[in-house]
Amino acid sequence: MVIGNGMVAKKFESYKTNDQFLIFASGVSNSKNTNPDAYERELTLLKSAIKENQEKILVYFSTCSVYDPGEENSKYVLHKRHIEQLIQKGQKQFYIFRVSNLVGQSGNRNTVLNFYVYHILNGINFDLWTHATRNLIDIDDMYKIADEILKKNAVQNQVVNIANAENYSTREIITAIENLWNTRANYIPIPKGHPFTIDLSAIRPIMKELGIHFGKDYLTNLLRKYYYHQ
Repeated sequence: MVIGNGMVAKKFESYKTNDQFLIFASGVSNSKNTNPDAYERELTLLKSAIKENQEKILVYFSTCSVYDPGEENSKYVLHKRHIEQLIQKGQKQFYIFRVSNLVGQSGNRNTVLNFYVYHILNGINFDLWTHATRNLIDIDDMYKIADEILKKNAVQNQVVNIANAENYSTREIITAIENLWNTRANYIPIPKGHPFTIDLSAIRPIMKELGIHFGKDYLTNLLRKYYYHQ
């Protein structure tokens, strides 16, 4: 069973007829959202879904932003942590996947690459946090890793990070976009942001088995795959 209609929910479409799992992929799509109603809606929907599907194994998507010192006290991260705690206390069987910034076919301009590509290609000025790093992962790779974990019943009842093995500085991301489209970004450098690391020890054997590699061309390949043809 899959709840949601966004990019993640669509990727897990094959689980719609799977009675073993409750894939909860309906949540607040904009991490900068401060409207309490949006978060309450997600919480209410989750509680209802759990109540109606108590026999299923819950799969919940959280965020790797919990490791970012600049985001750890945001409404979005505090909400995700609250739900993680509710699940850990109340569910007998669950998977909590903390996922980094997903890249895929999405009309959500609030995602990292969507924001940068849109602003740069349209010549729109924006603030660039020069000390920040971003972790980008192809939704196809995220799905492969999560799907393999669920198929093998691995690392159940744990919080598992699914992310790129490398973080990119904001300047690296901007430069990759500029080079691919032979253009220049219009931004104001702001000395803000914090680098952070994500522990991937739980999924490294799975990534190796699946042949998922995050090489030096990964970022450019993401841009080519999802943006350059547009």
